[in-house]
Amino acid sequence: MSSTERQVVRALGSIGSATLLSRVIGFVRDMVVALAFGAGPVTDAFFVAFRIPNILRRLLAEGALSTAMIPVFSEYFVTRSRPEVLRMLRAVLASALVALGATALLGAATAPWILTLIAPGFADNPAQAELAVLLTRVMFPYIVLVGLGAVATGALNAQGRFFASALGPALQNVGMIAAIPLLMTRVDPPVLSLAIGVLVGGVGQLLVQLPSLRRCGLLVLPTVEFRHPALARLGRLLLPAVFGLAAVQVMLFVNTLLASLLRPGSISYLYYADRVMEFPLGVFGIALASASLPVMARQAAAGETRAVTETLNFSLRLALYVSLPAMAGLVILRAPIVRVLFERGRFGPAETAATADALAWYAIGLAGFAGSRIAAQVFYALGEAGTAVRLGIVAVGANVVAALLMMGPFGHAGLAGASSVGAYVNLLALLWAARRRLGPLGGRTLCASAARTLAATVPLLAWCALALAVWPAAGSLSVEVAWLGGTIGGGVALFWGASVVLGVSERTALHRMVSRSEPRDGVSA
Repeated sequence: MSSTERQVVRALGSIGSATLLSRVIGFVRDMVVALAFGAGPVTDAFFVAFRIPNILRRLLAEGALSTAMIPVFSEYFVTRSRPEVLRMLRAVLASALVALGATALLGAATAPWILTLIAPGFADNPAQAELAVLLTRVMFPYIVLVGLGAVATGALNAQGRFFASALGPALQNVGMIAAIPLLMTRVDPPVLSLAIGVLVGGVGQLLVQLPSLRRCGLLVLPTVEFRHPALARLGRLLLPAVFGLAAVQVMLFVNTLLASLLRPGSISYLYYADRVMEFPLGVFGIALASASLPVMARQAAAGETRAVTETLNFSLRLALYVSLPAMAGLVILRAPIVRVLFERGRFGPAETAATADALAWYAIGLAGFAGSRIAAQVFYALGEAGTAVRLGIVAVGANVVAALLMMGPFGHAGLAGASSVGAYVNLLALLWAARRRLGPLGGRTLCASAARTLAATVPLLAWCALALAVWPAAGSLSVEVAWLGGTIGGGVALFWGASVVLGVSERTALHRMVSRSEPRDGVSA
């Protein structure tokens, strides 16, 4: 394994382990939400309201800010003195506070108009629309909290520290879980407890990073210095990064808008299905994209073009090695997975069937979602985020066209399928542009690796199909959990064994990450 691959795998191990914890707790959160509120008009209102600050978090806070800050922070840490670094951090922190605070105030004031735009179907139910506005206004300050957390993440990641920032979402989920039993009977409406839990979780996401910042000597207070040269550079990188990430979020907005026009519960079905699909995507796909960006940024700054393409090729191969078998398992086992995770309380068999339909279509796009996130990092590392923006707009157009064509025959599940179409269009366009910019990307190596991974997936497919055919007809929850766990465990073992027989090199890299045979590079909790 090359030194570059070691850097990516070490970072992936840190981010992936923290993300795994977050996703597991996230499933507990969704189980609690499904048990308490089911899937219907109330949860539709919450998920729409939560999506607004959550999307802004991804655009203006965690996603775009981190993407823009890592190259700038890395350059300062390498080439500038310590006092200059701290001065830069103080200026960035002050500017972030002003921008995020203004965004939160503006968002709360314009919440009714925002909701009319993204969920026009709520107009037929004034009570639901009013509830969504209330929840939106309560949760908008969340963007300030996670925005400050994003500044901390950028500083820590540029120093090679990933675990603490990746752990933040786990605390977000803990806050929401705790809020339901503690506040549900004390607030009116009860779903308001979830909105309060979001704010508590946002505080946790910020606080968990403070000890690591202190150990690095980077815990500073804001100082107003709007003319600091780093801010101008950040602005040049931030704007295209926002638009680039907006492509994915526009897809979510389109699906939310169209789902609000379908039968009640459609937004919730898509949400729960997306949560299941986000488990492998977050633990490996998005984590791998986050791990590869600092590596590619350093390589691009040093003018090492071939090294950038090698990092991209390795990251894509590793993403496919995880995404393809996960996709197969999610499609075949979609119904029992949803049933085990959510079917209790007010979430019944009908909700399970509808959510499982959406999950199958989302799962088909898993490789596209993961690959496009990784491929886009190339252009952020090169300081050419505008390319990712233009190609993202193409992907949005493909998503919209596919959604309009598929929602008629397939309903809400067709909207999930349209997202997958948009993801693959985005991935292919990004790879085409990267090849024109950097030269050959090692396509033969990538295709050969994908072919071996697909071959290793065949035993897993057969095993899951057999298990589904003999699944207990009316087992208890404990039987279902044991059966599902055994099926997944057996499928993973068969896939791993087939990978050994076929000589899939990505298995070795993944084994190093899981076994921690490589020392972590300055990772701190």
